[in-house]
Amino acid sequence: MTTRELLRRAKGAKAAMALADTEMKNRALLAMADALIDHTQPILTANGLDLIEAKGTVSNVMLDRLALSEERIFGMAQGMREVTALPDPVGAVLRREERPNGLVIEKTAVPMGVVAIIYESRPNVTSDAAALTLKAGSACVLRCGKEAHRSAAVIVSALREGLAAAGLPQDALGLVQDVSRQSAVELMTASGLVDLLIPRGGAGLIRACVDNATVPVIETGTGICHVYVDRDADLDMALNILENAKCSRPSVCNAAEVCLVHKDIAGALLPRLKERLVDGRKARGLPPVELRLDGAAAAFIPGRGAGPDDFDTEFLDYILAVKVVDGVDGAAAHIAAHSTGHSEAIVTANEEAARRFTALVDSAAVYWNASTRFTDGGVFGLGCEMGISTQRLHARGPMGLAELCTYKYVVRGAGQVR
Repeated sequence: MTTRELLRRAKGAKAAMALADTEMKNRALLAMADALIDHTQPILTANGLDLIEAKGTVSNVMLDRLALSEERIFGMAQGMREVTALPDPVGAVLRREERPNGLVIEKTAVPMGVVAIIYESRPNVTSDAAALTLKAGSACVLRCGKEAHRSAAVIVSALREGLAAAGLPQDALGLVQDVSRQSAVELMTASGLVDLLIPRGGAGLIRACVDNATVPVIETGTGICHVYVDRDADLDMALNILENAKCSRPSVCNAAEVCLVHKDIAGALLPRLKERLVDGRKARGLPPVELRLDGAAAAFIPGRGAGPDDFDTEFLDYILAVKVVDGVDGAAAHIAAHSTGHSEAIVTANEEAARRFTALVDSAAVYWNASTRFTDGGVFGLGCEMGISTQRLHARGPMGLAELCTYKYVVRGAGQVR
């Protein structure tokens, strides 16, 4: 099936999805979750083939994102079931006004229509995106990267079985068969067929969509996240936060890529940072972090010098760029110049410094004494997320069900004329 035909079928299914009540959508999600579990072995077989083909072409960290297991498939199904417990955003009255002339005006949440998602080598995104889009009353068209296509195809086939079992049209969920660049361009330019395009992936994918799309786009995902350790920081806390933000899962968008250090504590912190993230991890048999140091940081510890692009790179690996700054304003200025607007953190015991940092830094999530790894829909209480929006309109931060709706004004009268 061509990409355009897939989109036409999705458009034909969007009315049924908009009319589906909460009970029907939840029944469909439960049936889809059950179908996912029933297809565990075919999914693992397809994923095994994807992994074989991807080895040697992507990093080990990216291979981990691609890999599925029985446990991960169970988690995907559980995530879908958890979406059924979330409030249905469709039909919610966001604001109600009764005018002096008797008109009742209700700002009402409604489905987007057809939502297209372009994502890369993470098969679990397939079920997350489908669950959220369908619960929000829209049709969903998925286009994954070639590395995960076999896995995604079996997952989507299972989910479509669940949709049909619940009495909803299978065409409300589709997977683009063409994994060439052309299919991505078709989605970006499918005016009249795609109501919202959400790219989830690296900077190149996001930029291609923003530059080329003629349909509405929400920028998500790219995370050059910073942790700034202030002069008044608890250094033990700072080291704990830095190791978690960098090492707990370096391949995700909320992992820290840059450490900024106040000049007054650089001599105290940086040797301990090297011991914690490099020497100590190596001694424990864990992957050490490669520190890429600016000139000031290199005066305190040995390491590789930072190149011209290292403060503008989402490494998604055990690599951390390190820079010494002169204070909160210097940290905020660096972040303004290099951040992608995802997540930034300050570690400090100084409340005034924290307030200044959170006021100056313009990112979707700004933390005080906590790891950037918390930027996540589930952690924020939204259920599984569609992605992290790094723009200001129409959604910002973790995108849950509410962010997958738009709104219209429903106006009730009794014969009024103007």
